[in-house]
Amino acid sequence: MIRRRSLALVVPALLAHPARAAEPGLDALLGRYASTPADGVTRVDYARWKADAADMAALDAWIAEAATRRPSGMARTEAFAFWANLYNALTLKLVLERYPLRSIKDIRSTGVGLDPRQFLGPWRTRLVTIEGQRMSLDDIEHGTMRPIFRDPRVHYAVNCASIGCPNLPARAWRAASLEADLDAAARAFVNHPRGALLLPDGGLRVSSIYKWFREDFGGDDAGVIAHLRRHASPALAEGLRNVARVAEDAYDWALNDSRPPARA
Repeated sequence: MIRRRSLALVVPALLAHPARAAEPGLDALLGRYASTPADGVTRVDYARWKADAADMAALDAWIAEAATRRPSGMARTEAFAFWANLYNALTLKLVLERYPLRSIKDIRSTGVGLDPRQFLGPWRTRLVTIEGQRMSLDDIEHGTMRPIFRDPRVHYAVNCASIGCPNLPARAWRAASLEADLDAAARAFVNHPRGALLLPDGGLRVSSIYKWFREDFGGDDAGVIAHLRRHASPALAEGLRNVARVAEDAYDWALNDSRPPARA
């Protein structure tokens, strides 16, 4: 369950608030350009999307409309869905504007002065203004969603346009089905080899997400393994019973592109 916690500024109000309707514009775009092949990794047809001026404009329009909303006045589940959808839409826009590229990490942050993290990717660039606050992707994920909601499933809700990331959802997140959809996203990632994999020697390889954000998953290997078991299939859960620590971690930063990159 999403935990309740009162924080200043962007904390969603706990007063009753009608859930905003499903996001038909974003749903249509995701349905048109995102697909999940047999390997279980959702990919985006960036080339086809970028070639469609109307759908490029539709994404811009969705983001512009989202920027007029007030998440501080939303119920918690609606606010969670709002922030996750905004993060994913902004990430798609960043990639589409610079496509073709091999990895989102090829994009550098701009307008951040001497911030050394600008060279690691685009996550520090301030992209949108929400309730008067200019925000970057890092501001949304690490400055808003993680500290406010304190729910490890944040990491299954936001997508960084990479093969190693939990899947981009097939439709926009919405408040009415948020709990079930987050649990489904967690199960899909945990039970995929890029989430957790039992090695032939009995060791456990996990996504680097569980290393980078270990504090969100219990703070140590035992907490990570407990989290994995909570969302694991019966077979994986049984295998994890005999695992006491994480042996290694991995992450694939290649773009989640439905078309293979051109040869150099």
